[in-house]
Amino acid sequence: MTFERLMPHAALPLACIALLSACASNPPAATAAKPAPTMAGAMAEADAAVLAGQADKAYAILKRAGSSFPNDKTPWVRMAQMHFDSTNYGEAIVDALEALERDPDDTLANSIVAVSGLRVTSKALSDLSQKNNLTGNVRTEAQDLARLLRTSLNEDVLVPSNRPATLRTKETVRKAAAAAASTARPAASSDPFGALK
Repeated sequence: MTFERLMPHAALPLACIALLSACASNPPAATAAKPAPTMAGAMAEADAAVLAGQADKAYAILKRAGSSFPNDKTPWVRMAQMHFDSTNYGEAIVDALEALERDPDDTLANSIVAVSGLRVTSKALSDLSQKNNLTGNVRTEAQDLARLLRTSLNEDVLVPSNRPATLRTKETVRKAAAAAASTARPAASSDPFGALK
């Protein structure tokens, strides 16, 4: 074999190395850096997904935004509101609590926790009532809670009948609270919520 025949084979590795180094120095245009995501962009994308009826996609976008912006309450409040609107109260509470870790004074998140908790409690008490198993300490605690709620809401009745609501004065509420506090425990009846109305 002569030197001239070996020369092309010896030059081949050098040509490959030169070609590879040229490719490495010129990145393709397709891999250009994407702009950094913003919270406003994520919220707009999630809203578009909700409008398109793609709730799962919206949740995924909001969770990603929560990871990208760990100190921002916005995606957590939005997820809590979405879960609340779809009557998924357990998840609504979890997401609202995440928002409250970031901002303990957020009124919407606090409201979602309170109302979702009350709705879960109401359903559980209703289920117990239907099975007629609401007795003893559970019954007493439910009655105490009902009194507290009536006083807090300035309402004589927690679950109004189908009649139109009437305006109640503070004096009426005070009298109702005093009457409720002064009455003894009601006698047992077939309706465990009778004392709560």
